[in-house]
Amino acid sequence: MKVLVNPPKSTWKKEFARPIRKMKDIEKIVKPIMQKVKRQGDKALRKFALEYDHVEIHQLLVTREEILAAVAEVPETLKEAILQAKSNIEKFHRAQQTPDLEMEVMEGVICMRRSIPVQKVGLYIPGGTAPLFSTVLMLGIPAQLAGCKEIVLCSPPNQEGKIHPAILYAADLVGITTIVKAGGAQAIAALTYGTQSVPQVDKIFGPGNQYVTAAKQLATKKGMVAIDMPAGPSEVLVYADESAVPAFVAADLLSQAEHGIDSQVVLVASSEKVTKKILKEVDSQLEKLPRYKIAQKALENSVAFVINNPDKAIDLINEYAPEHLIVSVENYEEIVSQIVNAGSVFIGNFTPESAGDYASGTNHTLPTNGYAKNHSGVSLDSFVKKITYQQITPKGLRKLGPVVETMASHELLEAHRNAVTIRLAYLDAQNEN
Repeated sequence: MKVLVNPPKSTWKKEFARPIRKMKDIEKIVKPIMQKVKRQGDKALRKFALEYDHVEIHQLLVTREEILAAVAEVPETLKEAILQAKSNIEKFHRAQQTPDLEMEVMEGVICMRRSIPVQKVGLYIPGGTAPLFSTVLMLGIPAQLAGCKEIVLCSPPNQEGKIHPAILYAADLVGITTIVKAGGAQAIAALTYGTQSVPQVDKIFGPGNQYVTAAKQLATKKGMVAIDMPAGPSEVLVYADESAVPAFVAADLLSQAEHGIDSQVVLVASSEKVTKKILKEVDSQLEKLPRYKIAQKALENSVAFVINNPDKAIDLINEYAPEHLIVSVENYEEIVSQIVNAGSVFIGNFTPESAGDYASGTNHTLPTNGYAKNHSGVSLDSFVKKITYQQITPKGLRKLGPVVETMASHELLEAHRNAVTIRLAYLDAQNEN
């Protein structure tokens, strides 16, 4: 990792720039894929499975027999862990449910708001170098709690034409029955346009690489679907001082570095001494990782900042807007209260980011690439729409009507004004009779 000591603020953006290709270059690759799926449907999905996943797929939808076989393959210890994670995630997301709102804002004028589930949702589950069965829980559980009518899951198959058993087990556990053997931009295209086997959905969820992210953004540009957020390669920022345990910080940095070569980790340390201790641990732990080469490549995209001034450190964190933020400093309460841009925050030495990735209960589908400045992570709210309603009684219209007439007249919208005036005249005529 590159180490920078108290760099001027004017250089921050350049120094912590994410390792991404220009979106225009990626879109040039993704657009033809999406167009081919739109035109050819299942045929295109099979072609891309052969081209990118190196497998010939005859049946795109996972059968019930395949699910049962997969469930039998999952070790009991993993099943127990998944069940505990499911329980925690369900508890936290169920608590996010809100009652319908109804109030009389003035006499005879009643306003209401209700949560209505998004009817058809698509869940993208990465399954390449790391099969993210945990993401099935993170997306499937709130989708079920919200009451989504149709849930379609897409995940890339392995070279045997199968989806990872733990992904199928988690899907079965949360009640997802439509599972498609498709990954990458082609899976997003299938969910966007629909094919002979894949239902078209209203909103797409799930993390992925830059090609998946580009496909999701292209889908929204076409006005076909909504997406959860433009989530790309994973990232973490750790803020550490002398109270941090260097081995813990190093482990947290590497836990994100092993996601992929385009992941990024950032260390913000209070001193050069703290930085040296942590980076020494990073080197020691890195050598022992099975995904050593992936993590090592990600570290080349990463940077360590030595920031002696806590206020400047907070400014840097908020400017970077990390997907995951770990705060391992003595006065963590004061620091956390000033964080305004982060996907999810992990507080103290004993709160590893991987706990949130799997089982603490919060959602791990989070905004990356600085989008935490204006996007939230996935929650129960992501799977519902808020519809407002209003009902006005004759008495209420007599009170509110003149207000609307005055405002409409001053906006020079005569038809708006008349929609009220004609009703008030009708009420007056009734009273005369």
